[in-house]
Amino acid sequence: MAIRVINPTSPGQRGMTKSDFAEVTTSTPEKSLLSKLKKTSGRNNTGRITCRHKGGGVKKAYRIIDFKRDKFGVPGTVKTVEYDPNRNVRISLVFYADGEKRYILTPEGLNVGDVIVSGPEAPVQTGNALPLELIPLGSVVHNIELKAGRGGILVRAAGNSAQVMAKEGDYVTVKLPSGEMRMVRKECMATIGVLGNHEFKNLSLGKAGRKRYMGIRPTVRGVTMNPCDHPHGGGEGKTGPGGHPKTPWGKPALGYKTRKKGKASDKLIVRRRKK
Repeated sequence: MAIRVINPTSPGQRGMTKSDFAEVTTSTPEKSLLSKLKKTSGRNNTGRITCRHKGGGVKKAYRIIDFKRDKFGVPGTVKTVEYDPNRNVRISLVFYADGEKRYILTPEGLNVGDVIVSGPEAPVQTGNALPLELIPLGSVVHNIELKAGRGGILVRAAGNSAQVMAKEGDYVTVKLPSGEMRMVRKECMATIGVLGNHEFKNLSLGKAGRKRYMGIRPTVRGVTMNPCDHPHGGGEGKTGPGGHPKTPWGKPALGYKTRKKGKASDKLIVRRRKK
């Protein structure tokens, strides 16, 4: 992927950058792998806003991604590389030898025509999925499962990868992109390679409208509000929060622990991402 700088023909265009989509081979998704995506605008089943600053956005369909990679021993050929509006990494349409079609996340170096395979017998090469116990130490992986058979939930964003660091007993230690070291069951699946589209983090949106296309609504600062609307509000002229920064509901906003006690996965963290 390369970044395309837009000509400053208007104030909104100045400083705007976009992807050149050079790696994308088709603009038509596979119809059998699409499903409806209903917008909630941050509201729960009673209609109350539980997640602020959401709403609007461009209409889009969801692409059903194969995070499980559970077609063991069946080779598949990469037919297309596509843009997915629901994530920042490209997806690839794979035609398997038995006639099934599935979308997978596209790692760097995986091209149209390449053959991939999943399972314990698969060779260690980009795009193949294996149990962690069979992946050599030092290998870079993505789409890692935390529970065997449930599908990958770790390391799925553009440009990310984790590294296999150690193996001991029933667990494999992996180093995540955040710097956290955690133990994962050896039978959990992971896919070889670094995810593509690593330049995504360097894109400049350029104008507020592009945030609105994504379904993100404006965020108003607490210090600009009245005291009845926010703990930071009020005062003559421009003033700071006064005391510790707080949420609109009066809870500490920085450094306040919200993690519930007794998380089952805590004991598997070897080193936290934060000291």
